[in-house]
Amino acid sequence: MPISVLGSRNLIHSSLCHAASILLLSMFGIAQRSWADDSVRPVQNDRPNILWITAEDMSRTLGCYGDGYAITPCIDQLATQSARYTHAFATSPVCSPSRACLINGCIATTQGAHPMRSLMPIPDQLNGFPALLREIGYYTTNNVKTDYNSGGESQILAGSWDACSDQADWRGRQPGQPFFAVMNLMESHQSRSMVWPYQQFQDEVQVHLSAHQIHDPDLAPLPPYYPDTPLVKKTLARYYDCVTRMDQRVGEILERLKADGLYEDTIIFFYSDHGSGMPRHKRALLDSGMRVPLLIRLPEKYRHMARSVAVRGVVDRLVNFEDFGPTVLSLAGIDAIPGHMTGRAFLGSLDAPRRVYLFGHRDRVDEIMDMARSVRSHDFLYIRNYMPHLGYNQPGAWIDQAEVRQEFYSLAVSGKATPAQLQYLSGTRPPEELYNCVEDPLNLNNLAYSLNHEKLVTQMRNTLHRHLVQSRDLGLVPEIELWRHARAMPPMEWAKTGDFDAERLLAAAELVGTDDFGAISEALEDSHPSIRYWGAVACSAADVLPAEAREQLQAMFDDASPAVAIETASAVARHAGDPKAIDSLVQWFDNDDRTTVLHAVRAIEILASPRANAAVRRLADRYQDEPGDLAWFIRFSTSGYLSRQK
Repeated sequence: MPISVLGSRNLIHSSLCHAASILLLSMFGIAQRSWADDSVRPVQNDRPNILWITAEDMSRTLGCYGDGYAITPCIDQLATQSARYTHAFATSPVCSPSRACLINGCIATTQGAHPMRSLMPIPDQLNGFPALLREIGYYTTNNVKTDYNSGGESQILAGSWDACSDQADWRGRQPGQPFFAVMNLMESHQSRSMVWPYQQFQDEVQVHLSAHQIHDPDLAPLPPYYPDTPLVKKTLARYYDCVTRMDQRVGEILERLKADGLYEDTIIFFYSDHGSGMPRHKRALLDSGMRVPLLIRLPEKYRHMARSVAVRGVVDRLVNFEDFGPTVLSLAGIDAIPGHMTGRAFLGSLDAPRRVYLFGHRDRVDEIMDMARSVRSHDFLYIRNYMPHLGYNQPGAWIDQAEVRQEFYSLAVSGKATPAQLQYLSGTRPPEELYNCVEDPLNLNNLAYSLNHEKLVTQMRNTLHRHLVQSRDLGLVPEIELWRHARAMPPMEWAKTGDFDAERLLAAAELVGTDDFGAISEALEDSHPSIRYWGAVACSAADVLPAEAREQLQAMFDDASPAVAIETASAVARHAGDPKAIDSLVQWFDNDDRTTVLHAVRAIEILASPRANAAVRRLADRYQDEPGDLAWFIRFSTSGYLSRQK
């Protein structure tokens, strides 16, 4: 199947989910749920309406954030009446894990919802924070994207929403009933801004803009990490056109709210789900991928709810997506935040102490493997790359449909890339990164190995360590192994058992980026498969693999854990080009577990060994018509591999 078809099918996945959500809502009998039902307690009339307007794949490229190239009059007008948060962040640089966090007020790595569309089961009580709003009489709606990245999608839909469709808004409520409404806007999504053929973008997005709203590519503000080519500037201008179209949609929503006489009774949040879909933004833990715009308008009658921040103008308080759900509950008058919600309310009666640090994560996205974690203080960003042998600019079948991606690949092999460009284009990353975000807002100057910043690096490293342990970060367990436990209980519950030892797992993961082969050898001999896995990853990431380590890995090609067997073979093939290692990876193609197949074929794709050609073709044929996200990702990987073998 052509990659373009795969991308289209992947794009419409969320639409199919929306149709399914409507059916689920009907099955659970909540589409016609009335405020007057006996199960719903009446509420006081002074509870505020709350509206979330969520833009897809958009950085702070708005006039109100000082971007002179942006044309965003509707949002800029809203900003004059709002608090403008300057330190708001996603928890992940991609949508699905971010949405898992938003809906449950708990970072995705704790839920087991960190690998993109893995559908891990979650505990029953994680049925979405809007369920609590419904209990006190709110009418709750979602228009229309769900994509909560877990096997608990149906329980969230049933628990959270009175209406969930492309027609859902506040107009379905009973007279006087308060509402919580989410409006998701796709106009700035990566599909529109980069991936679609240009003609489709013109026909479906640019057609809505007047001549003076269409951005001149020659004036596009190119960051130093982009090549200065006509196509790159054209694509950047296209992205800004998408933002302008999204701004129009925001204006339409606000006008509808005003026409219904609800504008002064509604608290409005406007934000994006992570950074823009342009290269080096989406999918990166850098500020370009994680820092988001956030405007919150409190009408005059609710000004008192801004207990510790300004109602208008700049707010520099650190907030992230963990905090949004608890903040809505606080504004709605809920007495206490549920124990599973780790976020902090920053408005309303439950306003919590300010954060000193925020945390982020990057894990598998589609077929692209990774694990990285970040700590953001007010001024500094620290990143720990646990797979530094895999660069920022990994190939991906979905994003590589974008013509502009070839400009970056060409620059990478040209020998002409600048240091700023090489940071993104390099095939590897440093194990640690530290950036002064005040002096270096584009995160170009890595200070992690500066003697002048050694104390700060240690402090940030230790802060991250505590967070990973305390949050029971399930990314410390390879996805294949996590699924083994998930068949018995939700990973979030399993992580509370004695079998999950975060300190030991983290100690093994911290071997990555070192040359401590004594400790690495011990890890490879450990009885715990996840410890052995991290020993193998440390070998993959090593600059040089000693002969003793290679022999130890070769003896593990038939390890009882597929995750370990795949990573050991990948490490040997990466360093030594061993044909037996390639054959060992290929044999996993016949496994019944799709997660195992995906990890094996992605390893083959990265290694790009022609020895696997025939096996990859057979795998592509076998999965040609298989349904499901993991099957799509397997096709992504086989298509990417075969396209580069021509």
